[in-house]
Amino acid sequence: MRTYKFLFALLLTGVFFTSCNNDDDSTPPPVNEEEVITTMTATFVPTTGGDTVTLQTQDLDGDGPNAPVVTVTNNFVAGTTYNGTIEFLNETESPAEDITEEIEEEDEEHQIFYIPGAGLDATIAYTDADADGNPVGLQFTLTANTAGAGTLTIVLRHEPSKPNDGTLSDAGGETDIAATFTVTVQ
Repeated sequence: MRTYKFLFALLLTGVFFTSCNNDDDSTPPPVNEEEVITTMTATFVPTTGGDTVTLQTQDLDGDGPNAPVVTVTNNFVAGTTYNGTIEFLNETESPAEDITEEIEEEDEEHQIFYIPGAGLDATIAYTDADADGNPVGLQFTLTANTAGAGTLTIVLRHEPSKPNDGTLSDAGGETDIAATFTVTVQ
């Protein structure tokens, strides 16, 4: 009788361990690690001649003690439309890694937002789109409508909701990099 009880207990133990086996053969989704972005450069080329405007933020020590270096070259001219492009770099590597290429490849998972602040009368339009026809923002136009001074905030979002209404709150996602530039339209 003892032998039967022992065999029965052994059988139950075997059933218990095999029923708890987690042989999930599915492949886990790939992990898309956030890239390090040290430098963001937006270039605005006037369509009617004149000076190119460049907005750049560069933070070579990342979260280190030094503040980002923010530069603005030239002023916008009222009544002028500019063709814009933007570039993202990781300059902690040598040579610098061009993160813009990854954004192009994963354009459905990224969107760049251009947000004019108070005092900046400008109209911004996307001129590029992902495969689903949603804006990306690597290429755009900016029309400087009237003279004044204000801010232009540029935000790169990772995995925003698409389509969205063009606002950060509707887009969601995570901010990869953001900078606010003080600009003048003369």
